[in-house]
Order: sequence, then structure tokens, then C-alpha cells
Amino acid sequence: MLSAMTQVARVVVGIAALLASACSSSGDDEGSGQNASSRPSAGCGASSVSPDPTNPVFHITHDGVEREYKLHVPPSYDGTKPMRLVVNFHGLTSNMDQQIVFSGMDATADAQGFIVAYPNGLPNPGGTTQSWNAGACCAFGDTTRDDVGFTRAVVADIESRACIDERRVFATGMSNGGFMSHMLGCEAADLFTAVAPVAGGLGIPTCNPSRPIPIIAFHGTADTLVAYDGGGIAGASIPDTLQGWATRNGCSSGPTETFRNGTAHCDTWTGCSGGVMVRLCTLDGEGHCWPGTGFCPFGAFTTDISANDAMLAFFEPYALP
Repeated sequence: MLSAMTQVARVVVGIAALLASACSSSGDDEGSGQNASSRPSAGCGASSVSPDPTNPVFHITHDGVEREYKLHVPPSYDGTKPMRLVVNFHGLTSNMDQQIVFSGMDATADAQGFIVAYPNGLPNPGGTTQSWNAGACCAFGDTTRDDVGFTRAVVADIESRACIDERRVFATGMSNGGFMSHMLGCEAADLFTAVAPVAGGLGIPTCNPSRPIPIIAFHGTADTLVAYDGGGIAGASIPDTLQGWATRNGCSSGPTETFRNGTAHCDTWTGCSGGVMVRLCTLDGEGHCWPGTGFCPFGAFTTDISANDAMLAFFEPYALP
């Protein structure tokens, strides 16, 4: 068995490889955002939010229903410099508070200087289980609910309150939230710069994004709720789902392994339209989990890769046109 020090070293080396991969690719990316100018939101210079570790709740009305989200603003926020925004969706039966803990993204936001929003789903009809309507998953009995519209309203509300770079808005989420991330890639590529589903599949039959969109996905091979090999609620296998994204994005090369550390390995499609990339990070033996956190209620977890660090490194080169 590897010593704890050796395991830490392997993780650090692996994360460094991902960061190097993201940086080395940016020079070839037409959609590169490293040197692109920001697009300050209305909240810049008139911000009504400030750093607050309690993650205050904000309420908006969408389609006649009062909805809510929590907002994490890092200590480095000053209300004048536009920051990236990551919208982070919880899974079925979960909620915004649990997603804060499960993803551990507040600490990443504090370290890297970005804002995180945690929207709350609605209960399915006749029950208390909160969900997102992302097609096949998981607003059972409430499939007309417009959660894409709600998400657009959340982003608009945040941009009016906080100083956001409108060219750098990203989506991620766990399980049902991962399905939601895929759906936003299909239906809101004008708003979201890139998406990063975790343990989620593509739940809608037709996906026609308005532009090529970068996507990085994380999935365990031992996931019994959204099966890596497909079937059930997952639909197509996860590799086939990412190959579908590569086809939509016009990628000419890949998949090629670009990262390996222990049970974690990532394959990347390149040569895509608009300079985007498609990446699938597979976690051998992992269950229905958020990679990098040291706990998981749905099977074995891994810390051989941090989903938070890997997705932020992947996001870094990109900005909306």
C-alpha cells in the first residue's frame, strides 16, 4: 500500500499535469479566454453582495413560483473586478445546502477567486424530493417545468447583484445536477461558457447547441445509479455520450489519454470547432461520487483527482465570444 505522503505526491503531480494540459492547449484555442477582455455585469460598481461564509439565500420568482439559491462570494471579491461565476446544481433528493458540503467548492472558490451559486430544485409532485427537469432525469411527473429558464433567471439576478464577468459563466452539478449541466450545454450555450457534469448523463433526445461548447465530465465505473456503461436512466454509455459531444463540436482528433493518476484517467478530444475541447475523466471503481472529496454515500470514492481543480483548470482558457 502506498504511504500517505506518496499518495499526496501523486495527486499533486496529477493536478499539475491537468493544469499544464489546459495551459498548453490555450494557444491553439480560438475560444481562448486567457487574454480575452471581460464583459462586466450590471453589478460591477453597484454591488449589493460581499464576502460572506454563511452563503446567504436569495429569492426570485420564476413562472409564478418563488425559487431560491445560495451564493458564495470569496474573500478576494471587491465589487469592482469582474469574477467568474460557477453555477453548481445538487442531485435528486439533495438540496443546495448538501451540495455545498458534498462538492466542497467553497474552498476552491476562495483559493481561486470565483463566485459560486447553488440553486435549489423543486419538489416532485406529491412528494418532497427536490429535483431538476433535465429530461429523463429527474422531475418525474413535472416534465414541463422550465429549469433552464429558472437557471437563466438565477444568472441574471446574480449579474445584477454582483460583479460578474458575463463571458465566463460555467455550470457543473452532481447526478441530476450533472444531467442539468449537459442540458444547459445543449440549450444555453449562449449563456454558459463551458459545462462540467459529474455522475450525470444526457437526458434529452435532441441536443443542438448554438455554438461549440467545451465540456469536461467525471464519472465512476462502479456508479450503480447512473451507469457508466449506459442503460436505465443514463441512456447511452458515458463514453458514447462524450463522443456525441465531440461529434457536435466537430472534433477531429481523439480521444487521447491526457491524464492518469491511480484510479483516475482523462481522455480528450481536440481539433474541435471554435477551439473547444471535450474531456472525459473516468474513475475506475468509483461509485456515484464527487471526485476529490474524502467521502461518498453511494459507493467507493477517490481522491486521485479533484473534480473542482480539474474543471477549473479546464475552464481557464475559455470565454464566450
